[in-house]
Amino acid sequence: RGISTAERPKRPLTAYFRFLKENHSAFRQKNPEMNSVALVKKLADAWKELPASQKQAYEEARKTDWERYKEQLAAYKAQLTPAQAAALKEERKKRLAKRRSFRAKRELTVLGKPKRPRSGFNIFVSEHFQESEGISPVGKLKQLFDAWRKLSSSQKQPYLQLAEDDKVRYENEMKAWEAKMVEFGREDLIRSRRQRPKPKTTETAKKVETAKASSQENKAKLKLKKSEE
Repeated sequence: RGISTAERPKRPLTAYFRFLKENHSAFRQKNPEMNSVALVKKLADAWKELPASQKQAYEEARKTDWERYKEQLAAYKAQLTPAQAAALKEERKKRLAKRRSFRAKRELTVLGKPKRPRSGFNIFVSEHFQESEGISPVGKLKQLFDAWRKLSSSQKQPYLQLAEDDKVRYENEMKAWEAKMVEFGREDLIRSRRQRPKPKTTETAKKVETAKASSQENKAKLKLKKSEE
């Protein structure tokens, strides 16, 4: 209680990042037409061309900060009770896991991984969202959720069929994408055989999609309940 990982002393910058921080503004003023990526590249090139004697000055500053950091970290840890230390370790573990998850998702987006298939309920929502009567996004979702529940099985069927078609699209795109990942040497991104969906009969597929749609309804209902609270 009363302690957070936000209070933990920050690691000192490396010599390179210290150089970037000190020179970013000056480079920006001299190159106002450059975007951020091009500017960082220019700074990186400037660092490579920097004489060893000047780089050494940044390295010495890093060493000084590192000694100060170790002292501050020791003082920070000394004030913690065993329970606080355990709680902070768990907090840090969750933050790192969240950061790794974000980076993994961003990497998959850059690599062009196909979007997952939508359920019948998702398709219904996207088709009618703009014309729904709710004032806020939550209100629109509530109105569409109620409308979906009132649809008969025959009225839901076109959306469930579109969901099945989208599932076929997803599987075809995933096969092509996974083949490309193998060429790139990224077998770690390939689904295992156990993860790949088995062929289903039409009746089984309908049951599965109906169950998924019901699950989407329950999730939407829970989301609406939380927003109302």
